[in-house]
Amino acid sequence: MWKDLDISFEKSDTLKPKPDPTNLGFGVHFTDHMFVMKWDKEQGWHDARILPYHSFSIDPAATVLHYGQAIFEGLKAYRKHDGQIYLFRPADNFTRMNDGAVRMSMPRFPADSALKALKALVYLDRSWVPEEEGSSLYLRPTMIGTDPYLGLKPADSYLFYIIMSPVAAYYAEGFSPTRIYVCKDYVRAVRGGVGAVKTGGNYGAAMLATVEAQRQGYIQVLWLDGCEHRYIEEVGTSNIFFHIGDTLITPALTGSILPGITRDSVLTLARSWDIEVEERPITIDEALAASRDGSLRECFATGTAAVISPVGELHYEDVSYPINDGQSGPLALRFYKELQAIQYGWADDPHNWRVAVG
Repeated sequence: MWKDLDISFEKSDTLKPKPDPTNLGFGVHFTDHMFVMKWDKEQGWHDARILPYHSFSIDPAATVLHYGQAIFEGLKAYRKHDGQIYLFRPADNFTRMNDGAVRMSMPRFPADSALKALKALVYLDRSWVPEEEGSSLYLRPTMIGTDPYLGLKPADSYLFYIIMSPVAAYYAEGFSPTRIYVCKDYVRAVRGGVGAVKTGGNYGAAMLATVEAQRQGYIQVLWLDGCEHRYIEEVGTSNIFFHIGDTLITPALTGSILPGITRDSVLTLARSWDIEVEERPITIDEALAASRDGSLRECFATGTAAVISPVGELHYEDVSYPINDGQSGPLALRFYKELQAIQYGWADDPHNWRVAVG
């Protein structure tokens, strides 16, 4: 069934005007085409199509609306100066998405076929991949349960789709550190839950704490564990790293933390550079003590949107703790430059992360 999955094409008769490349924002504009395919118990995955971007309707009783059967991914397409377009580790995104499908009682999808469809979609809408340095085309694969049924059970029908949006450079005004609010009043996830899955409910539940932090002037929330409220887990949309002494430390993947693709890339690069790396539990007390005694040299978050986001301050229990005098550090900048060079095709790719489109 998966091997025989054919893809039909329907090109749009009317192309959209391109947005101002200097004012793209994030996730505001969408390309001319999208990819969709369906699943049900009788046919498995079928009706795979690339077609004009459009709205679709679902029943008011659809499983996704009532029981949150929804997973998604985020990755990017990058344009090199010579016009070649690259994806960065797309197979890893689809592997993680399939792992999420299992956790959410949803069907696994044919990753190889989905990757072929993704490459075809990007190539078809290649004029939407921005040329400006630092800009990219954001890709959002999504799967939702569509059964019109209010009984509490996994859906018997699903929709998988991919939409794309040109996005601006994350650091339009330079590689600047962020201020992070450490949250104690709410939790993001617990072991045994769905913290390791990119499912919509994780982000909806995190919005209240994020809005409260932003009202106080902070960019993001740093989440602690859901049981003891001591162990650092992740930032709202990113994994987190601490450079303490000569060691780069990041929380271990224990089931409540998203296994980030950029996180894994940073770990791989660090080891190839002979930097001592530890994936282990780290408490907020340890991180703040390192800030006080000066051994916390840097802190940065990792994720698809920003790639590397340096942290200049942690705010915890009404006290602010500066990191590296509130400045970006050399290690964060090194990771950022190296990953960007690989993603855009400016440098060699010794880890075979880059996938050419077309």
